Amino acid sequence: MSDHDDKHLDEKQSAVEEALRQAAQMKPDAKAKAAALSAAMQAFDERFEESLGSIQAAAPGAEAVSESKEAPEKRLISSVHQGFFHRVRQRSNTHNSGRRAMKNNTGKNKAGKNAAKINQANPWLYSGVAAASVLVISVVVSQQYPGQLGLTAPTTEMTERDGVARIDEISSQAPARKEKPLEQEMAAAHPQASAKKDEAVSQTLMAPALERRMAEEVAQHESKRSRALSKLSADSMASGYVPASAPVATPSRISSADVIAPQGYQDVGRDDFEHVEDNPVKRVADEPVSTFSTDVDTASYSFVRRQLNQGVLPQKDAVRSEEMLNYFDYAYPLPASKAEPFSTNVVVSDSPWKAGNKLMHIGIKGYEIAATEQPNTNLVFLLDVSGSMNSPDKLPLVKQSLELLLGQLDENDSVAIAVYAGAAGTVLEPTPANQKQKIMQALNQLSAGGSTAGGEGIALAYQLASANFDKNAVNRVVLATDGDFNVGIRDRDELKGFVEREREKGIYLSVLGFGQGNYHDHLMQELAQNGNGIAAYIDTLSEAQKVLVTEATSSLFPIAQDVKIQVEFNPNTVAEYRLIGYETRALAQEDFNNDAVDAGDIGAGHTVTAIYEFTPVGADTLIDPSRYAKASAAEANQSDEYAFVKLRYKLPGESKSKLIDQPVPAHNTVNEKSKVAPWVSRETQFGTAVAGFSQLLRGGKYTGDWDYDDALALAQANKGEDLYGYRTELVQLIRKAKIAQGM
Repeated sequence: MSDHDDKHLDEKQSAVEEALRQAAQMKPDAKAKAAALSAAMQAFDERFEESLGSIQAAAPGAEAVSESKEAPEKRLISSVHQGFFHRVRQRSNTHNSGRRAMKNNTGKNKAGKNAAKINQANPWLYSGVAAASVLVISVVVSQQYPGQLGLTAPTTEMTERDGVARIDEISSQAPARKEKPLEQEMAAAHPQASAKKDEAVSQTLMAPALERRMAEEVAQHESKRSRALSKLSADSMASGYVPASAPVATPSRISSADVIAPQGYQDVGRDDFEHVEDNPVKRVADEPVSTFSTDVDTASYSFVRRQLNQGVLPQKDAVRSEEMLNYFDYAYPLPASKAEPFSTNVVVSDSPWKAGNKLMHIGIKGYEIAATEQPNTNLVFLLDVSGSMNSPDKLPLVKQSLELLLGQLDENDSVAIAVYAGAAGTVLEPTPANQKQKIMQALNQLSAGGSTAGGEGIALAYQLASANFDKNAVNRVVLATDGDFNVGIRDRDELKGFVEREREKGIYLSVLGFGQGNYHDHLMQELAQNGNGIAAYIDTLSEAQKVLVTEATSSLFPIAQDVKIQVEFNPNTVAEYRLIGYETRALAQEDFNNDAVDAGDIGAGHTVTAIYEFTPVGADTLIDPSRYAKASAAEANQSDEYAFVKLRYKLPGESKSKLIDQPVPAHNTVNEKSKVAPWVSRETQFGTAVAGFSQLLRGGKYTGDWDYDDALALAQANKGEDLYGYRTELVQLIRKAKIAQGM
């Protein structure tokens, strides 16, 4: 090599070091990185072909040595085209030995011209070359020589943490290569030429500055104990670039469109829950009447369980005490007949978290319909198949869940399937439910992709239900989604109004929520409430079994509509009160007797539990008495009632409500001395444990010193028979919440 060439190599080395320095300071965007990577590979390809010519000139007679039918130089060129990444190897040669090898090269330096073009590009492209080269070579070296660097080969499992994309390492050795690499065959034929070629190529790319950069990466591995190989910016994730073990690709042919993105939709931090404050304490003298709608939804409990199983406390707005309570079935007595479809049970006990306070439990048990009395069903499955559903816990779980539901239907029931993504469409016209193979074939052909035209999908589903409407059957749309509506009807009031109008026609809507990170709970709650249906969250196949099989009759067959509860407290015996949960179900006092006001529905066999905490007159109150309030004229004649409970409901298909009421005696139903049925004390105390646990998850504003240990002891002691293990699961969740709290 001439002095001029030697000087040119020095200049190129300086350019590489400068590129590395700028790469450490700049964050190229995704497109620039992809373009820079392609340009770098093209430059390498041309440079290596020229180096190959020099090696062939330095090793005459190579063709005679090779036993292959194909010329060795062609085989070498072919090996280059196995991929830019595949050819890079770490060598122990020094910088000076590399220069001596390069002096044997003849021909024009085409790579230098390409490097000059790159240097003249905009700074984003310039830093992209350096950043992409460092990342590519570091990954390959760590994969090819894990023993020498003290590393294990990383996988490409991508996670999101603190808004920065990272590559998580999993300690597993890279798989051994089964085939003999082509460069080893060539090395056997031309040992001297191969050594010179490897020295020239590796030294040109693995410059001292680059080696220093790699050493820093190795140190970072050791200090962080199997953390990130290198930090990628958010735009790198967006470009879809994922390092892979020994990738094979043709040089100069890779673009951002060729790179495979991580499997499954990933989104973090966009779960949407309605923000509500805990119900406040109210003075009976100021506001003696409390009115609310019943709620049989269970979505909150399932979502809380998923978060706790992942080792984190749920966000407070995700915890709705009424849905935590109503997740469980309680052994309240069954009503005698469906003419009055409820048994109403009111129990008073001491509050475990504030001495002197009382808890009033209102328990409702719905009439259970025998299998022979169950009406037919006209179901339309409305499935979200947009891109956000591309995750194992979303669309695949939807299919498995609906297959379980199909097992509860017979030839008298019908099923249709509509889907929506960028647009809505019909996958299956109304079909008898006993044609399970045909229905499952339609389900299994679905895949996720595109935007989310949820509004269009809902309109189409109602059209299908209306076309097959049966006035003697239950006509219901079952929506399975993560709630991310971003195309079509998006205004919530417009959606709610549409669902309400269809409800009046006798077509109801139930919502099954899936996934996390982009879960829109608020919208799904509103749709289910206005559609006279349930809102459940399916995080596991076991939960699907509970909702769609074990509790299928409750989920599908309503026995009462517009169920409202009103409690009037006696100011002579009760000073103040608060309702635990039901913040989103509050009604005005006058709404109780107004049959035009919508409220919750209850299905066959459903149980509903509500708990009031109240302070009897004479006990310590949170609200000071008014200085100027007039003394009650009835103080000398104290009543023997704490409160009066009323319940209104409509039978299915009727427009006029019916009334059930009962007084609440001014004494404890459950205490150490009371003699009550075994279920009364057990169910009351377990419900208290659930209510206390939910309040602790929301911050424990009113629970004082009562903590997770107290909730755990109370739940553990009152699990009862627990056939399905749901109560045992709650005990474990309380333990996990305690652990998560301390982290």
